Amino acid sequence: MKSLLKPSIFVLSAAPFLLITYKIFFNKLGPEPVKEITHFTGEWTLIFICLTLSMSPLKRFTSFIFWIKIRRMLGLFVFFYATLHLLTYVVIDYRLDWNQITDDVIKKKYVFVGFAAWLLLIPLAITSSQKMITLLKQNWKRLHRLIYAIAILGSLHFIWLSKTIYFKPLIYFIIITILLILRVNFKNIFNR
Repeated sequence: MKSLLKPSIFVLSAAPFLLITYKIFFNKLGPEPVKEITHFTGEWTLIFICLTLSMSPLKRFTSFIFWIKIRRMLGLFVFFYATLHLLTYVVIDYRLDWNQITDDVIKKKYVFVGFAAWLLLIPLAITSSQKMITLLKQNWKRLHRLIYAIAILGSLHFIWLSKTIYFKPLIYFIIITILLILRVNFKNIFNR
């Protein structure tokens, strides 16, 4: 039974991709297909950021090591959905118009922080293998703390993108803030 847990999590994590692929091929994206794909992949990126950040607190509260074993896979799905989100914007929405894209990155703060978050994900994805963990030793942990900055940038990206409806982006921001607080080792703070 335990041997099926990890593959099951992988299949569940791939389900949003399969769903959006189905919607694309069967023309079920609604009146604004590019906007639907962009929002869908962006929101799933935030969901996977929340899931990734929740693994350490879950391990602490349940003493179940399984949470840590799937954390890396969930982190790679963050990169996967963030890359789909970026590719939708760059390839489908802006059709590789680099002048317009560069202009957006410079002038629109939500695009800037979103792009910065994606850039910070690259070294995490590259160093996610067991071989890189062994090679980098303690530096691996330091490097992978970038997920905290990425989580904050991702939630700011969503908040600044939403010009009128702030409820949903604020929910993600609150969840991410709570998850970051739960990762703090209170014993070290109070025993100084």
